[in-house]
Amino acid sequence: VEADGQMKTARDIVIAALLGAEEFGFATTSLVVMGCIMMRVCQEDSCPVGVATQNPELRKNFTGKPEHVENFMRYLAQGVREYMAKIGVRTLNELVGRTEKLEMKKAIRHWKAEGIDLSKILYKAEPGEEGESLYNTCDQDHGIDDSLDIKTLLKICDPAIKRKEKVNTTLPIHNTDRVVGTIVGNEVTKVHGEEGLPDDTIHIKFYGSAGQSFGAFIPKGMTLELEGDANDYLGKGLSGGRIIAYPPKQSTFSPEENIIIGNVAFYGAISGEAYIRGMAGERFCVRNSGIEAVVEAVGDHCCEYMTGGTVVILGATGKNFAAGMSGGIAYVYDNDGTFEQHCNCQMAGLYSINDEGEFAKLYAMIERHYEYTGSSLAAGMLDEWQDVRTRFVKVYPHDYKRAMEAMESVMKEGMAGEEAIMAAFEKNVHAPARVSGN
Repeated sequence: VEADGQMKTARDIVIAALLGAEEFGFATTSLVVMGCIMMRVCQEDSCPVGVATQNPELRKNFTGKPEHVENFMRYLAQGVREYMAKIGVRTLNELVGRTEKLEMKKAIRHWKAEGIDLSKILYKAEPGEEGESLYNTCDQDHGIDDSLDIKTLLKICDPAIKRKEKVNTTLPIHNTDRVVGTIVGNEVTKVHGEEGLPDDTIHIKFYGSAGQSFGAFIPKGMTLELEGDANDYLGKGLSGGRIIAYPPKQSTFSPEENIIIGNVAFYGAISGEAYIRGMAGERFCVRNSGIEAVVEAVGDHCCEYMTGGTVVILGATGKNFAAGMSGGIAYVYDNDGTFEQHCNCQMAGLYSINDEGEFAKLYAMIERHYEYTGSSLAAGMLDEWQDVRTRFVKVYPHDYKRAMEAMESVMKEGMAGEEAIMAAFEKNVHAPARVSGN
């Protein structure tokens, strides 16, 4: 059991241990030790002490050192030892679960505390009462050895991993099969590094219902194709691979009106491709920083905190689209002109598309979506492209747009590499902020 959240002192550690914790997490306090002064402007790239910023001038203000955190942890450890001496125990294990050492303060008279019953939290399980000790005494079995990757996929993909030979196979999948492809992807990365494998070296088609985190973190050279549906966190941390999902071919429902993948798909993805024939749940592509994804409809909070990449939505969206979106671009098919009501325009603006090169890229992404998934929706759009393309709305973060325009400007002046980046940064810093699209 781990305890974290606003832990600052040795007393916090001891109380957490008495409640049953054996691991303790520190975040905010560690940042403070490194110099954070809690300005709460982390998202604005203006941290005055250089902790949460990419501004090279502000980063010069950072004075933190690893030794500062080490000292802080030593002080905490010393404080815990002093509390243990007062209680009369020699090891931390002797503290774990000893809730009889805790009691609720009787002096509290605040109305919020009236009627609170902590008896279940302070209940003390006697050793052996349920056949277990109060602290961790044996390794947990997480069932990794029975996972689809270990039992089946590693053997099938061995020629690709070792000799870059192409592998193509079809397998059933069930919703109890979680993080399918992740262990194989790890082996690919261990052998071939960030380069991964040549495109589509490993192509595995599954049919059925995939469990959580299908295709999480898979690298370049891996393609996972799913004929069926998937649970939450599909493609989490996608790192160069390709994920394709579409309904069973014998299904009769309209994919764009039915959820085919769960919530938080492609959370924190950094590179790769995704083609989803059907509707995604909520928080699609949250914190996406580099993948290209096409989906036919999405729930609420799509592209939340997105920092890079390109997302194309061919149908309806839920509310709060693009909340906290600071980078990347989204193209949304706004057939009825209501998308603006669903978009959070605090950090991003809505723009029409006027560049033929941009239209060509959008067309190519939809075309690949049709080729990989057989989408009838995509096919119809491609057939009527000249009319359809005028209904796409471009979601473009204000600061990202300024940065891209500044980069384009300095490149026209003949600059390149680091010189271009620094010149663009200077232009972007001093350019007036835009607060609305057109």
